[in-house]
Amino acid sequence: MLRRTLLASATLLPFAARAAEWPERPIRLIIPFAAGTSTDIMGRIAAAHLTRGLGQPVVADNRTGAGGTVGALAAAQAAPDGYTLFWGTSGTQATNPAIMPGLAYDPERDFAPIISFAKTAVILAVRPQLGVRDLAGFLALARQRPVSIGSAGTGTTGHLTQAQLALASGIPTTHVPYRDAGRGLADLLNGTVDAFVYHPLGLAEFIRAGSMQPLALTGETRHFLFPDLPTMAEAGAPGVVVEGWWAMFAPARTPEPVLARVNALLNAALRDEATVAELRRQGLQVMGGTPAQLAATLHAELEKQRRVARAANITPD
Repeated sequence: MLRRTLLASATLLPFAARAAEWPERPIRLIIPFAAGTSTDIMGRIAAAHLTRGLGQPVVADNRTGAGGTVGALAAAQAAPDGYTLFWGTSGTQATNPAIMPGLAYDPERDFAPIISFAKTAVILAVRPQLGVRDLAGFLALARQRPVSIGSAGTGTTGHLTQAQLALASGIPTTHVPYRDAGRGLADLLNGTVDAFVYHPLGLAEFIRAGSMQPLALTGETRHFLFPDLPTMAEAGAPGVVVEGWWAMFAPARTPEPVLARVNALLNAALRDEATVAELRRQGLQVMGGTPAQLAATLHAELEKQRRVARAANITPD
């Protein structure tokens, strides 16, 4: 028995030593969307904090394609040695697994959660000429005639909002996906679609100019950019909660000391005034927390989005 214990301890020693010495070389951060996107901007903010805290470069590796699944798969298949991290999103970790059958990675089995970083709800808005000023008025109109709701694509937070609202209210609406959100917003203004769902920062200029009328926000709480705008629950659609989020993951079986150190550094970053100010400038709400909290968030999101996808028959383009 003693011999087996000593052998086991000897086997673990090199592994423990490597974890204690980590990092000894640059770290790759896989970002599953293109440079210049919101996902990329936030990933690079996190990478800069980790570079300073770890004393080794954390280098962005933009692996784009297939709605973020190319980057996610590359991260899932990477060695769990602490030298690959993954900048995951609600899309790569929850929506895509919910709507894409046969996806080559499992968001819970193949990734180690580290920390939730930031999130944003979205806003349902109409053009003022539609003649409705709140969600109740919009749903009343939808009972009288077919209405259309545009979004920035299939499986986006906007699409999920349209689907959840239809399921919660029992009032069918037509989803109109756009590959270019700018075109969708133009179509809202010219009356091609009745409503559009988009993130607060993207709608702020139009709302303040009076060219778009916001009806409700999909967050659990109100948004700091629009403190007077009610949530869906406050507006009469309880249960319609849709939030896009960004978080740090690593390949499954990455050493626990690595996960703990990255978590501590990023929690500290989210207490930094300059970082908080930059995230708010992007219209984002700060998160933070433990790996266990991120794991719970991911599990709940997966369950919810799978139910919505089945009920609304959401499939990829």
